Amino acid sequence: MKELFDKIESSILLSLAAKEFLYSISKEKAIPKWEILIRQGQTVTKTFFVTAGCLRSYCIDKNGKEHTLQFAIKNWWISDYIAIHTDELATLTVECLTDSRIIEFNAKELDEIHTRFPEFESYQRHNLERHVVSLHQRILNQLQLTALERYDLFLRQYPDIEQYTRNYHIASYLGITQESLSRIRVEKAKK
Repeated sequence: MKELFDKIESSILLSLAAKEFLYSISKEKAIPKWEILIRQGQTVTKTFFVTAGCLRSYCIDKNGKEHTLQFAIKNWWISDYIAIHTDELATLTVECLTDSRIIEFNAKELDEIHTRFPEFESYQRHNLERHVVSLHQRILNQLQLTALERYDLFLRQYPDIEQYTRNYHIASYLGITQESLSRIRVEKAKK
């Protein structure tokens, strides 16, 4: 839990009571590579804070094609938030790309922290604002940047991610084919 407390306390001071509450509703887990935490079509009640490793969320479209929405590395949160907040079935699958360590929370219990500890609300609001900005920027990047520019940006945002992922994970995140990704890498190597 130290990683989580350090992350939160980089923004706000957590009271001992807030820490005890977080302890009481959390489970620290070691998750093996390729384990599925959430499967598309299931009910979703959990959210995860990553303390080590790499996870990804993705969906499979009606043609069977995978689309990677997010990679989650140390100090990132991951879940299917659409399913949690709309009480619908999961549209995403969340899997571990490496042996990972996570802190698991029941999403409804975690939401209680705002009522019990109002100081936590500003931390969550700030996280939500950053998340919305990130999503909007990703949409704009998909619309405005070339595949090479998106790949360069991806490498800056996730500098070590290629050691954990397969080519098709990266290609599906960038919205390109594996062949296009290979051409981009050859082009970059020539420069």
